Amino acid sequence: MASTHSTSPLIVTAGEPAGIGPELCLALAETEWSSRLVLIADIDMLADRAEMLGKSIRLSEYKASSRRSVGELQVISQPLVNQPDCGRPDPANAASLLEGLRRAVDGCVCGEFSALVTAPLQKSAMMDAGIQFSGHTEFLAELTDTPMPVMLLTAGDLRVALASTHLPLRDVPDYLTTDKLVAVLQVLHEDLIRKFRIQDPAIVVCGLNPHAGEGGHLGAEDQEIIAPAVASCAALGMNVRGPVPADTAFMPDDSETDAILAMYHDQGLPVIKYASFGHAINVTLGLPIIRTSVDHGTALDIAGKGVADVGSLIAAIELAATLAGQ
Repeated sequence: MASTHSTSPLIVTAGEPAGIGPELCLALAETEWSSRLVLIADIDMLADRAEMLGKSIRLSEYKASSRRSVGELQVISQPLVNQPDCGRPDPANAASLLEGLRRAVDGCVCGEFSALVTAPLQKSAMMDAGIQFSGHTEFLAELTDTPMPVMLLTAGDLRVALASTHLPLRDVPDYLTTDKLVAVLQVLHEDLIRKFRIQDPAIVVCGLNPHAGEGGHLGAEDQEIIAPAVASCAALGMNVRGPVPADTAFMPDDSETDAILAMYHDQGLPVIKYASFGHAINVTLGLPIIRTSVDHGTALDIAGKGVADVGSLIAAIELAATLAGQ
């Protein structure tokens, strides 16, 4: 991981300009975090959104040598092609948004920024622009030459990682292999130690099928793919067990489990979002930088109305700062 310093600011991308990301970022001006971060967004768009919401917020162009103060937001301005209409993503802005992400990652890699926090992007707008974009996780992995990024959602002591991310459900069984699961478990194990500072983390691995395959009667993947991966990792000295039926893996007040590995997106995320929606945090493991994000989407239906809850973004910033040693 790139070297970071406690005085380095966090970098925050404002996400889809037609969604709630910009107003969540503007809300940060009213928190103590305003002096400890830098935004990447179209500064004119932020000013327009502040005026729409009736907020008087000081926005200034970021300079590495400039002093940041509470109540002011410093911005690396990434101009949009078209100024957005709330609730209506414009594919013409897709390339600019990804360029902002590249700038943020470059700053984290070189140590200019201590961590990256992202507001959500609208995947459909990216794809409508002809850009193959399945999510931040995959894009950040490509930017940093990371072979195995792992998505982790965390809410307090509940941590849920995913063996596969944004895939159609019918493709998941073919995607999973023993080697891939071993690689995912190694990344999860190493980053729980390195970034979360958990020594000898205990990991529970979910089965793919109901009842973890019921001894092969409800699918062979659990016995033929998942169990060998767990055995290989245990042989390497990792504290890992499974496959465990997913309907019993998520036990309340399980203080003996540090993380749960779910096999697919909607096997693991509904649990953590039910437990702590609006305050859960998305963390990308395996990257050479620290990256956290909100647990929700662009919320196009409420964009510009001033009712979006900033809780998840603040939680993501707090965790990013903690992981960065601040």
